[in-house]
Amino acid sequence: MKGTQMVSDGKTARQLFEEVMANPARRKFGFGTKLAIVNVDFQQAYTRTDLFATAYETDPRQIEWVNAISDLARGAGMPVVWSRVGYADDAGDAGVWGTRTDTPDSLQNIKYGSERHAYDPRCRIAPGDLQYTKRMPSAFFETPLASYLVWHKVDTVVVTGGSTSGCVRATAVDALSRGYRTIVPIETTADKHESYHFANLTDLQLKYADVEPVSAVIDWFGAR
Repeated sequence: MKGTQMVSDGKTARQLFEEVMANPARRKFGFGTKLAIVNVDFQQAYTRTDLFATAYETDPRQIEWVNAISDLARGAGMPVVWSRVGYADDAGDAGVWGTRTDTPDSLQNIKYGSERHAYDPRCRIAPGDLQYTKRMPSAFFETPLASYLVWHKVDTVVVTGGSTSGCVRATAVDALSRGYRTIVPIETTADKHESYHFANLTDLQLKYADVEPVSAVIDWFGAR
């Protein structure tokens, strides 16, 4: 027998993540020459734990770190992108994704122009940043992102935001699928439960992205 059965060793998702990060088994994709910061769904529905039941927090400095690397990107003449989720009043543009529940907190009930749709005011969004509303998990799906990155001759995508297990993961997988070196800074992502968070960071690191401390992005800008 050359393969193996599924491992069940009782380790937590955090323990597995720490083991993978401490003993990397594969080479990194690394940074290219020009990156874009893609900030996924920093909207109040998901960031304002003081206002909405759907919000969550992992690292309390998450938005601070995102602002810092976004500032560095702008200073280097590199693009910064902000996405958020929102739907029409009848949720007709949510598709099948909007059919599993129908409560005031449900995804498809994030209406355009609502408080849940609004970006978190702590986000430092500049006039030249690309901003748009998406309707599905990936920041690439039926949005202007793909053509925007081509126009800016980007070869590296840095994905931040939430949730790690949802829209961050979907965006990172799509970035790699489109041929981009993909970086996910740990402190800039968040999820509702540490198991989802660390399990998906582990999977991203093993397959689809370089999962790095945010200091790696800061250092890259400093070394240019």
